[in-house]
Amino acid sequence: MKAIEITGTVNEEHQLQLDEPLPVAGPSRVRVIILIPEDEEITEAAWFKAVATNPALDVLNDPTEDIYTLNDGKPFHDQG
Repeated sequence: MKAIEITGTVNEEHQLQLDEPLPVAGPSRVRVIILIPEDEEITEAAWFKAVATNPALDVLNDPTEDIYTLNDGKPFHDQG
């Protein structure tokens, strides 16, 4: 199944109006997932702060968990 992300607006008649045409030849049946923003959308900065201060992740700061070095593995050079 292929996914396409596109924005739109729900009008007064509770119908979805897309901001631009879909890149799909029709007629065709589709499945639609609607994501509605919460009243208070959490910001990216708030997510980063929550992760940085979460005590459940303190184990990542333990030096005994740092078991790999730059000499481990093989370098990856993206050719794309």
